[in-house]
Amino acid sequence: PTPLPTLIRKKRDGERLEDAEIRSFVRGVTEGTAQQGQIGAMLMAIRLRGMDAGETLALTQAMASSGRTLAWPPAWHGLVVDKHSTGGVGDKVSLALAPALAACGCKVPMISGRGLGHTGGTLDKLEAIPGFRVSQSPEEMQHILARVGCCIVGQSAELVPADRVLYGLRDVTATVDSLPLITASILSKKAAERLSALVLDVKFGEAALYPTQESARELARSLVEVGAQLGIRTAALLTRMEQPLGRAVGNALEVLEALECLEGGGPPDLRHLVTALGGVLLWQCGMAAGAEQGRERLARALDDGSALGTFEAMLGAQGVPPDTARGLCAGTPAQRRQLLGEAKVCEELPALQEALSPGWVQQVRALPLARVLHRLGAGRARAGDPVNPHVGAELLVGTGQHLRAGEPWLRVHHEGALGAEGLRELQDALRLGPEPPRDPPPLVAETIVPSGT
Repeated sequence: PTPLPTLIRKKRDGERLEDAEIRSFVRGVTEGTAQQGQIGAMLMAIRLRGMDAGETLALTQAMASSGRTLAWPPAWHGLVVDKHSTGGVGDKVSLALAPALAACGCKVPMISGRGLGHTGGTLDKLEAIPGFRVSQSPEEMQHILARVGCCIVGQSAELVPADRVLYGLRDVTATVDSLPLITASILSKKAAERLSALVLDVKFGEAALYPTQESARELARSLVEVGAQLGIRTAALLTRMEQPLGRAVGNALEVLEALECLEGGGPPDLRHLVTALGGVLLWQCGMAAGAEQGRERLARALDDGSALGTFEAMLGAQGVPPDTARGLCAGTPAQRRQLLGEAKVCEELPALQEALSPGWVQQVRALPLARVLHRLGAGRARAGDPVNPHVGAELLVGTGQHLRAGEPWLRVHHEGALGAEGLRELQDALRLGPEPPRDPPPLVAETIVPSGT
């Protein structure tokens, strides 16, 4: 193999790396023969010099084969699907989407992540449910998929070990935003899952990884084209992330809202995104004639109780006691809250007199809201930090609503540490105006499919 300093120098100088050279680098990462300084230098060289589509594909394939790959029974051919989101505020889509897809006949081996920074993580939301076990071996995953049709698990040490090393180092070397590194990180895990179809929710806006639709489109195109070259039918939806998705932000509160969606209710924007993403997947794996027909089929699974029944079965299969699973899926809102537990303090914020009064709600900004909740314990600053599942907030108003001074607009759940500064920041998230706002732009801005589709 070519010595690592030679490969680093080659990429540093803007040259193209051969497939074998990329495999050699990933092998050094996985086997521990590459020093951390060398890995960091290579990451920075890739960040500054970029990679072409062929290099990105080779990196993704090398990372995917750095550990075990999952294997499925032949009868599941064409049915194994997954979804990935680049992360948002109030994004509890996976909790409703995975069981709804399974209720439609798909197999969904969803490997999810934890929250880092201001965005929440699917695993943290599920761990707000007493007994839920995110750690499952590949054999356990197959058993759950055979019985239930879906599981939502964390990345095991056996799957894509190279990504675990590179992901941790990207965070501390300021290379998180590198397009080829993001593409390879996301798709190596999906390639190891041996998927038939994948849908990506690439978010843009103030509270997203990418601020503009143009930058999100660049990532989406990279993911869709490399996904197609891996043999995975891949599509991406570009979705706006200025305001929280739904009305609830915070782990336990988001579980409650996902349950509303699974009952055929819940906030319209959440249901719209769940059915849009699911509709594309059902179309991609041939279970619907088009995305719109897929959306209608997925909506039926939410409305007829089959998605909720599948969610209850998944909870039981992943360690939740049967009484708890039943109580969450069939109980009243009060019973559900009791099962998940609540924060010590629940306070409502009034619209301030000095804000324009009377006023029309123009927007509730997701970013300041998420940052305050993060500090109160809903998120983590470092991987491994504990999170408080009960910290969160519920929006009591929506865009276009008329609000008078003193009327409550937000309910905050915390442990007593909000303070004056936190209150001020939260109030800053509410944007009022003297006139009703224009119709908001659509939540789904664009759908990207492989060229030639």
